[in-house]
Amino acid sequence: MDANRYNPVAVVSPASGQAIGQPEVLAEAKAGSVDAQVLGAKAERVIDLLAGRVSSSDPQQEAYRLLLTAHCNHLYASMPFMFERIGDETELLLPADLLSENSIVAKTAAALSVEACADVEVIGWLYQFYISDKKDQVMGGVVASEDIPAATQLFTPDWIVKYMVQNSLGAMWLNTFPSSSLRQQMDYYVEPAKQTDQVQANLDTLTPKSLNPEGLTLVDPASGSGHVLVEAYDLFKAIYLERGYQQRDVARLILEKNLWGLDIDSRAAQLTGFALMMKGRADDRGLFKRGVKLNITTIVDSAGFDSEYCAQGVTLADYGLEAGDLTDLKALFEHATTFGSLIEVPEQLAAKLPALKQLSEVTSQDLFLAEVLRQIGLLVRQGELLAAHYDVVVMNPPYMGSGSMNALLKKFAKDHFPSARSDLFACFIERSYSLAKNLGNIAMVTMQSWMFLSSYQRMRERLLREKTITTMAQIGYNSFPSMNSKIAQATVFSLANHKIVDFEGTFFDLNSAPQSASKDRVFLERDPRNRYAIGAREFGRLPGVRWPIGPAPVEPSLTSRHPWKTWQMSGKA
Repeated sequence: MDANRYNPVAVVSPASGQAIGQPEVLAEAKAGSVDAQVLGAKAERVIDLLAGRVSSSDPQQEAYRLLLTAHCNHLYASMPFMFERIGDETELLLPADLLSENSIVAKTAAALSVEACADVEVIGWLYQFYISDKKDQVMGGVVASEDIPAATQLFTPDWIVKYMVQNSLGAMWLNTFPSSSLRQQMDYYVEPAKQTDQVQANLDTLTPKSLNPEGLTLVDPASGSGHVLVEAYDLFKAIYLERGYQQRDVARLILEKNLWGLDIDSRAAQLTGFALMMKGRADDRGLFKRGVKLNITTIVDSAGFDSEYCAQGVTLADYGLEAGDLTDLKALFEHATTFGSLIEVPEQLAAKLPALKQLSEVTSQDLFLAEVLRQIGLLVRQGELLAAHYDVVVMNPPYMGSGSMNALLKKFAKDHFPSARSDLFACFIERSYSLAKNLGNIAMVTMQSWMFLSSYQRMRERLLREKTITTMAQIGYNSFPSMNSKIAQATVFSLANHKIVDFEGTFFDLNSAPQSASKDRVFLERDPRNRYAIGAREFGRLPGVRWPIGPAPVEPSLTSRHPWKTWQMSGKA
């Protein structure tokens, strides 16, 4: 915030031309200038400390501690998810040294330079490396529930995020407005293959004649530190501006109406909210004063929720509820921090959520009951987001093979996603179908193994039978340069959440490039030799396919049109 001058005075960084270790806010205070609105009753003490009018073993350190905590508390009003109120007892936990060249403040200011903070993406990279040691500790064995965030956190390369957003949200917009200027802004958008007249007629029937940007919703159900949502913010902004909205109005509209995110990692969710607020602040100087309500939720479990106490303390019938409704809510989210967005809200309970929300807003002088009601509010909020259907679903889901799943997670995957239970990412592919609207779009980057291993055959069959692959790029080696490229071989793809018979999707083979090649550059080159238009019907020719897609084409054969040996091994290890 200092680097981008979003704070009225830099709280951590030095003033221009000043040495590290002298934050601007302290230098201003030394000159007699303090923000009384921020400091409140502590303003006088800060001035007295720096003027030598009160006794202190280290007046500058004490004054800066007061300044730092006061500014954090002030930011609580606009970003309560990020800046908690710091009380006097919490201040004792701050390091004794905040001003020397070796202090955490000085090192932070030096590392997070103006150049480093030019792109809010830096937040995601910081978090990936922050948890990297923990990730190394928990990988390789069965992962406990509390370690799932560290084991599965992976920052997505920028070009893959752009590909997903542009070929889901961007594709939806261009389908309705084919002459939109957004096409020139989307380098990773894939032009659809030419379709037959019948297919095009079907597409014309399914495509809305108009779209209201304020009504479009995009969710990342495994949002991590927010990279997908930050990219989506930029595209939504371009959409709004194209429709004639004023830039100062756009930030709040996007943050409150268009973007949704869920994650089991509370710190990652905080960083998602922070990154989005920084994007909005860049477009609206007054954003912090507008009381923006973000749609970013940390998924919590119901382990401490006492449904019986609530049933005894409130007349549930007044809200059209029964004790069983509270029991169902508790049972659904008992292990929510393990299962995350894979949880699907039963229709019967979803119908009760409005009444449960009303119940959660009841005030009570009973402190214990008030806490129970607060917990209901949290559970209802995540229930609403998990029960909703979105226009666009985009994500880089968590990766975890069944061998690393703990007993709870393994049973859940087997019970709810039997065809995809071999890995969490596959479960999330199937979960995306119920998160998206029937005519919605889905875009994901996942490990490529589901394309050909026998353990995913039933999952592949369902996808080809019920959904439509619109684009796919098999990335293969060097998918995630920050990881071991030999184990991170991925594919990125977009789906229409419905079946378009005989639609030909556009496929790119990036895996034929050298292992160390930049797949970003390989994709942008769009070598026509690595581009293929294939309809789902043709995959019915593959060995081992056990379900009819339709009559197989006579010629040319799939083998001659498509070089990926992996697809030809359907049903075989």
